[in-house]
Amino acid sequence: MEKMEKMMKHVRIALVLAAALGVVIAGCSLPGAGGPTVISTTNYTATFSVAMDPASIVAANYTMAQGATPVPGAVTYNAADKIASFTPTSPLLPLTAYRATITTGVQDTAGHNMAKSKVWTFTTGGPGLAPVLLGTAGNYVVLAKTAISTVPASVITGDIGLSPAARSYITGFSDTLVGAWSTSPQVTGKIYAADMDPPTPTDLTTAVSDMQTAYVDAAGRPTPDHLNLGSGNIGGKVLEPGLYKWGSGVTIPSNVTLAGGANDIWIFQISGNLIVSNAVHVFLSGGAQATKVFWQLSGQATIGTSSVMKGIILAQTAITLQTGAKLTGRALAQTQVALQKATVTAP
Repeated sequence: MEKMEKMMKHVRIALVLAAALGVVIAGCSLPGAGGPTVISTTNYTATFSVAMDPASIVAANYTMAQGATPVPGAVTYNAADKIASFTPTSPLLPLTAYRATITTGVQDTAGHNMAKSKVWTFTTGGPGLAPVLLGTAGNYVVLAKTAISTVPASVITGDIGLSPAARSYITGFSDTLVGAWSTSPQVTGKIYAADMDPPTPTDLTTAVSDMQTAYVDAAGRPTPDHLNLGSGNIGGKVLEPGLYKWGSGVTIPSNVTLAGGANDIWIFQISGNLIVSNAVHVFLSGGAQATKVFWQLSGQATIGTSSVMKGIILAQTAITLQTGAKLTGRALAQTQVALQKATVTAP
């Protein structure tokens, strides 16, 4: 049985890698000035090389089946990334082969129909990853141990907490002390620090401990599905759910898409820094949720100017959101969090 499971895992990995490289089918093209239409596929999503007419990306033209049995689901189209997504009504069966089809009914924005249907098959994996449990650290949108700073005006939706450092190490917020917490025009929520009235000190001690436990959990997940993908450069990729591991830092120099369902989990184990370039977007597709995305890094995270980030950042050192950067998720740092006219929103 163990040998069979290992064999199935290797088969699944091979299929995923083949899908990630994209498949070009001869004759699968639109005759217009836009030239050939290349469709890259990753399980439930298809990425077109030209802009498509959203009205043609519908369930009748994008189907999925297990053998002869149709799979019910909803079809959506992300025009910005030219990605069509199929979201099954119910989760697909594990370790099962499926067939997806995009028919010649799809059209580009000039009204040209695709010349040949695109058909691909894939095999689902075994039981998915369990989420990283944040405990009471999940009560905070920003949580740090040594300092939290802002260059006004940042926009924070959710509570922020600092411990064991005192309130004086929360800077730039012009906050007003209430007793067990403080308030700020930049924060839709409350600000907590280790030297505020009870029960805040005890609550923060527990939250920081839970943050560290979550970090250790994420870092210790074994048997990655993807090892050193892109040699640490994941810009431009469409990433399926799973466990990713790098023995280095990771850079995101161009847009990346996390494509999966609402219950899918992504865990990124990074043995270094995470650097997101300026004006880069991390997109969620097919119902993927920011609460199910975990960026664990042994270094620091730098989210570039005007970039858009999604997920829970668990950093062993610092997290910096540069001017105009946006994070839908949580910034949980074991040293400091620095915000520069940034936006942080609880997922």
